[in-house]
Amino acid sequence: MMTSGKYPALAAAVLPLLTQCDTTRRDLEAVAQQNAEISKEQGDGYYVGRRYYIPNTRFWGYIRPPRTPWVRANLVIMDESMLLAPDRGPETGDAAVYGKDNNFEYKIYGKYTDRQAYDPNSNQRLDVFLLTGYRLVNSRPGWLFKPSERYSTKEVSLRPAIVPKPLPEH
Repeated sequence: MMTSGKYPALAAAVLPLLTQCDTTRRDLEAVAQQNAEISKEQGDGYYVGRRYYIPNTRFWGYIRPPRTPWVRANLVIMDESMLLAPDRGPETGDAAVYGKDNNFEYKIYGKYTDRQAYDPNSNQRLDVFLLTGYRLVNSRPGWLFKPSERYSTKEVSLRPAIVPKPLPEH
């Protein structure tokens, strides 16, 4: 004789694990497909940048060399002494535009400096990148590190560490 409540509780405990495994597998497959596309990128002399905006932080976003997976990208602070970042403009008020290009993908030109800068609002020391040029590539590129990632304007929620390790073959 079954008692009510015993099996629904077991199902409630097991179901999220099964769903998570399926999500992880889908994420891994999608990341592998994205990396295959990235490996076909042509050219040198530029970086690929993805704007990542969180209010009150001073980092610009992630950049990576061509043909390098996003998991190896660096979160950077832009040195705008030679050129202002793409969305530079008023940060407050009715004319605020800063951060309106969140998740846009750019070709980024410039170089890493030998400096780091501290962003107190995210509590991170980040590499400084001297910006000398940019070109918008895609204003709707989709997810950055994995399809199931969740963007938050309250915290640094998108990090390379959120990409799961590949599942073992069986």
